[in-house]
Amino acid sequence: MANLLVLGTQWGDEGKGKIVDLLTPAFDIVARYQGGHNAGHTVWVNGKKVVLHLIPSGILHPGKTCVIGNGLVVSPGALFREIEDLEARGVAVDGGRIVISRNAHLIMPYHPVMEKISEEGRGEKKIGTTCRGIGPAYEDKAARWGVRAGDLLDLSVLREKIRENLEVKNRLFAVYGIAPLDAGKIYEEYAGYASRMAPYIRDISLFLNEEMKEGKRVLFEGAQGVLLDLDHGTYPFVTSSSSTAGGVCTGLGIGPKSIHSILGITKAYTTRVGSGPFPTELADEKGKKLAARGDEFGATTGRPRRCGWFDALAVRYACRVNGIDRIALTKPDVLEEMDEVRICTAYSYKGEVLKSFPAEPWVLEKAVPVYKTMPGWRDSVHRAREYASLPAAFKDYVREIEDLIETRVGLVSTGVERDDTILIESELTGLIDTSSLKLGERK
Repeated sequence: MANLLVLGTQWGDEGKGKIVDLLTPAFDIVARYQGGHNAGHTVWVNGKKVVLHLIPSGILHPGKTCVIGNGLVVSPGALFREIEDLEARGVAVDGGRIVISRNAHLIMPYHPVMEKISEEGRGEKKIGTTCRGIGPAYEDKAARWGVRAGDLLDLSVLREKIRENLEVKNRLFAVYGIAPLDAGKIYEEYAGYASRMAPYIRDISLFLNEEMKEGKRVLFEGAQGVLLDLDHGTYPFVTSSSSTAGGVCTGLGIGPKSIHSILGITKAYTTRVGSGPFPTELADEKGKKLAARGDEFGATTGRPRRCGWFDALAVRYACRVNGIDRIALTKPDVLEEMDEVRICTAYSYKGEVLKSFPAEPWVLEKAVPVYKTMPGWRDSVHRAREYASLPAAFKDYVREIEDLIETRVGLVSTGVERDDTILIESELTGLIDTSSLKLGERK
């Protein structure tokens, strides 16, 4: 038995959705451990685009169980819209295929209101959140005001928690001239969700540990990226949950020994959405070209992503913080046809050369990248399926990245479809049972 964790090594949007979908056949359960419906995982199947927000990408494979852990915050409305969309596509979700932790906190109608107040109050220092209530739901969790999925199973508890919350929240709203929310209406809405969510709600820690004892293999799925982690990211321009490997244990109720290997997902360049420092950002035509070629728009919000050169310091930091075993390199085809490509190997800051990643935003804002320039590759890597067929210049680029981040590349994604993938078998031995993956014939 071998359980695998898949997480992003940059500021999110690295292509985790495709990789999780690709690897799902080798596992029995796909379990997500953090985030909310602000995250968007895009999967292409037979030319059709599917965007998932809360439900793990493994749902597209029949017979696989998908877990929404206690580390998530769940909007019931968003959850059921996602379920309805999947059913309309012919994807079966019943029969125990979706399991939700009874300890997962719920996003309530007052949370988006609170988030808008917070973002507007920051002025020019806005975080750039989606204002979907994710942050305030985590705030209430930490402050012990939260409403959890299990509370839907006892409507008297649900009613009292909503009443207590609105006594406090409405006083806050009054200060900002916002009309009070009606506790009765919110209770009616969420009581309506209760019967629909009840079949999905379980003790996730018990479920996962029992399944693993029986030999079931689990694929742990992260959202966002390491540099958006609440503790280890570029704070305060981060998400409100633990997107690093440590979040798996707290977000699902399992022990660290249950994680047997870790695959980090890394773009061949770097992107960031929202506010915050971004040393290698290209605010020129090259940056616009990367955005256009890479279709760099948020899967959930449609917001354009900022683009820049590959930052080896950032990815090496992510590999160190998470103990990453191998890298899946995505979107190298976006860089093709460039005369030269660059890799950030260090930062220059106040006359000093920094060779390790500083998470402090005031340092990153003034850090000047030190680049290594390499030849580009004119021959296309798009949809390539054998490593031997890749251009020599691209292979040199991969080797340089491996040396700089001190981690080997085990998989290269060359397009959006499942089959647009190169598995480097020698690097994946012991991590993934590649024989069970549903890939087309390798040439």
